[in-house]
Amino acid sequence: MNSNLRRWIALVVVCSGQLMIVLDSTIVNVALPSIQRDLNISQANLTWIVNAYLIAYGSFLLVAGRVGDLIGRRKVFLAGVAVFTAASVASGLSHGAAELTAARFLQGLGGAMSAGVILAILITGFQKPAERAQALSLFTFVITAGGSLGLLAGGVLTQWVNWHWIFFINVPIGIVTLVLGLWLIEENEGLGFGQGVDIAGAALITGALMLGVYAIVTAADSGWTSVHTFGFGGAAVVLLAAFFALESRIGNPILPLRVLRLRSLTGASAVRAFLFAGMFANFFVGALYLQRVRGFSAFGTGLAFLPTTIMLAAVSAGLTARLMKRYGPRNLAVAGLVSITGALLLLAGVDAESSYFPRIFAAYVLLGVGAGMSLMPLLTISMSEVPMADAGLASGFGNVTMQVGAALGLAILGSISTAQTKALIAQGDALPVAMAGGFRVAFLLAAISVAVGMVVVLAVLRPSDGGSRRLETVRPERHASEAQAEAEAA
Repeated sequence: MNSNLRRWIALVVVCSGQLMIVLDSTIVNVALPSIQRDLNISQANLTWIVNAYLIAYGSFLLVAGRVGDLIGRRKVFLAGVAVFTAASVASGLSHGAAELTAARFLQGLGGAMSAGVILAILITGFQKPAERAQALSLFTFVITAGGSLGLLAGGVLTQWVNWHWIFFINVPIGIVTLVLGLWLIEENEGLGFGQGVDIAGAALITGALMLGVYAIVTAADSGWTSVHTFGFGGAAVVLLAAFFALESRIGNPILPLRVLRLRSLTGASAVRAFLFAGMFANFFVGALYLQRVRGFSAFGTGLAFLPTTIMLAAVSAGLTARLMKRYGPRNLAVAGLVSITGALLLLAGVDAESSYFPRIFAAYVLLGVGAGMSLMPLLTISMSEVPMADAGLASGFGNVTMQVGAALGLAILGSISTAQTKALIAQGDALPVAMAGGFRVAFLLAAISVAVGMVVVLAVLRPSDGGSRRLETVRPERHASEAQAEAEAA
């Protein structure tokens, strides 16, 4: 097979693995009521079907990315796909809350292993700026459109088959990804274990992330100022401080601190955290609004989000790459963030009687346009200065900030929205009116979160960050010796 064709088919294979992960982040939300009825699960236990996945996924991303740098990214990616696929089978076969929660934790672990190295595989496989832009277009389409596709697929499967199939649908995708991945994805030359393995650092950062994500996802139930939240959050901060202290002293850190001095990586990752805090809150809150206030079915809710997917596909199909080349990644990212902020502000004006056309439809169109214009430039900027030997680590770092941002945003917005709904009910408003009022506050806060991300772009990222000239100067052939030399110089 032609080597160029092989690379592009391998890209599709890698993106199919990403699609499984993204679909799973929203497909379960639609099916939760059916799962609760079928398994007779309490509301408290029901939340753990989502939380178990989030905790595992957010906790292992950084370690997975670095392990990929050390032993080979293809190995880690395919191992993650295998774990995710097997856990999907276990989830679909579950007949109790404990079984399903454990299987969902394993799904999160498998998802973290794959997602932690996917961007690194893409960046190292497509080193020419034009090719990289096209590859990133497909990748950004998958990670964003997959959310709305998950809502649609979840509605179809739950309404017309049963909830078990929201997990079984991953199995054929996973098997095909494994078979083709073994054949098509090229392995990188790993840094190896010549200088030993930073086991203590891996344990500290994994523990810190696990406790931190746990504190976030349980804060809504326990209270943001409760001993529970402060205890686990404080423990996470202590472990994180110990981790950075360790990494600054040892010669083989799992997170070389020189990577964090790359303003393009840390700045763009912070923006992605604010962006996904707003966007994922929209998927969650928007689905609740359409179903509980406007009375949409699960399938109808999925259809309602299609304008976002369609516009994202239209913008990502080459247009974003051309605009980025002409105006620069930073300027295009700002334009996209403005579009998303406008979409969320439109949604902040809905009430219990709002029709889908024109306000909600227009908002979802703007959301798709904005996502298509901002996500790829931010990814390009974040990886523009990263040495290829550290690409897996940078990929994992970016995903961690995005995941923690999304979890924190959803938890905070959900808590405030619920509090506002209760306050309106106490004032005598009818339930649909009160719920709409709570959701309006959530949409407004989501818009503010994205707007803060836009301020970070303007204040932190330089106009030249991620530009085509910079990308052309990145040396993809850098190996362990050069990364080591940089570490010693630092």
